[in-house]
Amino acid sequence: MVGAGWLVVMDDWLGRGGPGGAMLGFLGGALLLMPIALTYGRLVRMIPDAGAEVAYTERVFPTTASFIAGWMMMLAYAIVCPWEAVAIGNLLARLFPEMNAVALYTVAGKVITLPRLVAGLVLTAVIGIVNYRGISLSGRFQDLTTIGLLACFAVFVLLGIGRGSATNVQPLFAPAGPFISVLLVLQIVPYFMAGFESIPKASEEALPGLQPGTLSRLITVALLAGGLFYVVVVGVVSWVYPWTGIVRQQLGTDAAFARAFGTPWIARLIIAAAVLSLFKVFNGNFVAATRLLYALGRRRLVTPSLGAVHPTFGTPAPAIALVTLLTGAAAFLGDAVLVPISEVGAAAAAIGWSAACLAFIAMARRAGTRAGLTAAGAGACVSIAIVLIKVVPAVPGSFTGVEWLAFLAWCVVGLALRQRAPVPIAPSAPSR
Repeated sequence: MVGAGWLVVMDDWLGRGGPGGAMLGFLGGALLLMPIALTYGRLVRMIPDAGAEVAYTERVFPTTASFIAGWMMMLAYAIVCPWEAVAIGNLLARLFPEMNAVALYTVAGKVITLPRLVAGLVLTAVIGIVNYRGISLSGRFQDLTTIGLLACFAVFVLLGIGRGSATNVQPLFAPAGPFISVLLVLQIVPYFMAGFESIPKASEEALPGLQPGTLSRLITVALLAGGLFYVVVVGVVSWVYPWTGIVRQQLGTDAAFARAFGTPWIARLIIAAAVLSLFKVFNGNFVAATRLLYALGRRRLVTPSLGAVHPTFGTPAPAIALVTLLTGAAAFLGDAVLVPISEVGAAAAAIGWSAACLAFIAMARRAGTRAGLTAAGAGACVSIAIVLIKVVPAVPGSFTGVEWLAFLAWCVVGLALRQRAPVPIAPSAPSR
């Protein structure tokens, strides 16, 4: 869940809401998403399938609905991968100014340089190879990067608490006022919090003998931990350095700490944490995207070849290859994709969440049970509200032309891959 956004686009978060708006936005977002997490926890116990949203919706809705739910969640995960591929060059340039040399071209006013582009493509290739070789290697990679991130995070948070001042946090909200400040941050929270529902995508590859309730509990823990991380990091950064200066000068978290402490070593520690964080979230979203694409392929909702598994490594090799290629291609767009991707990813994730919640409600009614209906209903309402605030033009912070273009482009790609099989293969169906 936690990538490099807390370092790379901190100025955007604070510009939207100020410290109070950003912290309340992430805290409120985590609490609002809790019913969705609880619903996913019930669904993964009922249907432990890599298809997740596809597997849930196919039980009660037409195949078109399953395809839309799966393809939108694919966007939510796959769109993170180029974000991280671009962000690695941004991070390395903070340590090595030479990364900004050899300008190639510009996209939306942002210069793409050769070293940054190469760094993004190399990282994409490494993530692809790690996942091609097997889920065990990918899991160990995830463990190491997560532990490293938490260690670095603990150090700079403790140092920051002892260094800052309450005057740096003033004013608490952006000029638009408290309500709009929180609303503008809430709109991007689903993108930065997306990931708690990725756990079901790996449920078919979980360790043998894993207790049925473990994955359910981890979904809730992941959501709460992610929300707490974002609240703390926004608070510490604002405490250490005047947030208005961060916005005005477009500073990252590392630069704010370096200026506050008067030494570059703290910035290097923060960048090291961000690099580990970036590797972690890139790999995690890559796993989720490829498993979901594999699930669509084996159901023949997209090209069936994407549902194939490598005979030796047991990984969805064609799906891994396609996501790797798409990520590498998107990396050529450079820094211009960062903020628009956040906006589009939030809406895409919410579409998938709403489909899962509505599927749970339909299944519960068929079974004649009320357990979990309240949470699922609340989750569906929250998800639909997230979609509406992004697509209704009258709402502040709704999709711009660029974001609509990115969203529609993904829909076109989905239509190109969409199959018209009369009876799709559904491994999660009761008859199988």
